[in-house]
Amino acid sequence: MKIQCLIIDDEPLAINVIKNYLQKIEDIELVNSFNNAIDGLNFLKHHKVDVIFLDIGMPILDGLSFIKSLKEPPLIIITTAYTDYAVETYALDVLDYLVKPIEFPRFMNALNKVYRRLNIKQAPTDLGPTRPFVFIKIDKKKMKKVFLDEILVIESQKDYLKITTTNGRFMIHSTLADFTDVLPASDFIRIHRSYTISISKIDAVEGNSIEIDGMRYGIGRSYIDEVKAKILNSSI
Repeated sequence: MKIQCLIIDDEPLAINVIKNYLQKIEDIELVNSFNNAIDGLNFLKHHKVDVIFLDIGMPILDGLSFIKSLKEPPLIIITTAYTDYAVETYALDVLDYLVKPIEFPRFMNALNKVYRRLNIKQAPTDLGPTRPFVFIKIDKKKMKKVFLDEILVIESQKDYLKITTTNGRFMIHSTLADFTDVLPASDFIRIHRSYTISISKIDAVEGNSIEIDGMRYGIGRSYIDEVKAKILNSSI
């Protein structure tokens, strides 16, 4: 089943940007879009969606008031030109806060959070537990699904990331902080300003370095206490 999305934004250009991004992803369906929150509110009285891409600064009913008016809000991703409301929106349990102009890698980070949250909420089925994954953009047109249990190391290389998995290596345009943010903290940890690693894939720890799949990765000085504490908590 596709993830049902709704866009509410009073800027036609902003709506088109999100529409174009959503069209690149197969398991997302845009069910409607509105240029004001009143029409969006009326639509939700008769239709259910999984996630709303919501602007804040809109006439008559602003985005924050819109969220507060919903008894059982779906996942909310804020899309705004302003950074001023970030704290207030997180208090309303929004999933993410995107500042315009929204770059596609940042947009995909937000969508990966949607996948994670919906996987958590999905009821168990006869098919067994959901296998967590993220989508990464590996070229201008192709989005690749990468299962989290296949990731070994994510390495920062200036404006790009090298993601090493059990099935190969991939280069994507993103920051290590943004990508690490969409990964479950119980399974991944940042060990250096240049590395985030999978805890379950650690083969050995020696001094201030970690060995994974025959390669050694140094633990940054400012990360040592947190990394060793977490690894020790995972050991017998």
